Parts: sequence; C-alpha cells; structure tokens
Amino acid sequence: MTVTTYKWSLERYHRAIEAGIFDGQPIELLRGDLIVMPPEREPHAYYNTETADYLRALLGERVKIRDAKPITLPNDSEPAPDIAVVKPLGEIYLQHHPYPEDIFWVIEFSQATLSKDLNEKKAIYGEAGIIEYWVVNLKTPQLQVFRDLNNGEYKTELTFTKGTISPLAFPDVFVQVQRLIGLPKIK
Repeated sequence: MTVTTYKWSLERYHRAIEAGIFDGQPIELLRGDLIVMPPEREPHAYYNTETADYLRALLGERVKIRDAKPITLPNDSEPAPDIAVVKPLGEIYLQHHPYPEDIFWVIEFSQATLSKDLNEKKAIYGEAGIIEYWVVNLKTPQLQVFRDLNNGEYKTELTFTKGTISPLAFPDVFVQVQRLIGLPKIK
C-alpha cells in the first residue's frame, strides 16, 4: 500500500481557515503540509515576549514586530515564526500577511522544535528569499544566525553566546545577544 498525503495550496488553506475547519487549532502550513504547533512552554514564551519588546524599543517605528503571526511564502508555506521583523506597511496587512519582500528577518525560539527550525524551516525561509534568519537555541543557550542568500540557501552561519549583532537590514542597530538567549544582561 502506498501512502499519499494531501498537499494544501495557500488558496485552499486560506479557504479552510475562513470556513472554520481548523477550529482555532494552532497550525502552520509548510510546503503544503499542515503542521500542528506544539504547546509553548514557559521559557519559550518568556524569551519570545522579552525579545519582541526589546526589539520594539531598539527599532521603534522603523519596523513592525509581529510575534507568532503568519507570514505568506511562495512555496505553499504560511509559517507563524516566533518573531517576524517586517516593514511597517500599516493597513496593507489587512489584505495579506507579510510577503518575503516585506520581511527584514525572522526569529525562532527553539527547544523542542530545534531540529525542524534548523533544517526544514531554514530551507523554507531561504527558498522564499528571507534575507536573514535567527534561531535562539534555548537548550545551549546560543544564537544561530543565517545570512547571505545564494540560490535560496544561506551561505553564512554565525553562532553567538555573547556580544552584539547588527541585523543586515539595520547595520546601525546593535542587538545584545545576551538579551535574546537568556544569559545575564549586560549592565
């Protein structure tokens, strides 16, 4: 017996959401597959919230920080990254979620989903053309940064446990790594 899975298009996925098919269950669409999102534990929720607030204070009105909200990608994917730093386009987001060209970078906080975030999601974000992707590894703790897209693949991977990093889109902004990964804050 051959197992065949049903692949969802973005259009069908949106129609199913509008029809209430998923009954509010936390899911995301990755390459046409529906993925049930695991429950968020306390460290994940804490660092996600703290980082979103920190980035709002750092970047101000230059961006919109969307935490755990969908982004629409061309590869039949509509993930809900923990944080998406996007262009502040206002009411255009009533029409559609941010597209890759609207996104400065995305951040995932990973503990239980580390393998998925470092492999499948990294590939999906790269294929979609998202110029920068950060993974906060809550196990180690460390920040992994993926950049320098070439043919849909990130060519540079940087790992930080301290110091600062400037996002590609904002070279004048210095993000304290300790604020993201849960180490004591720099005074």
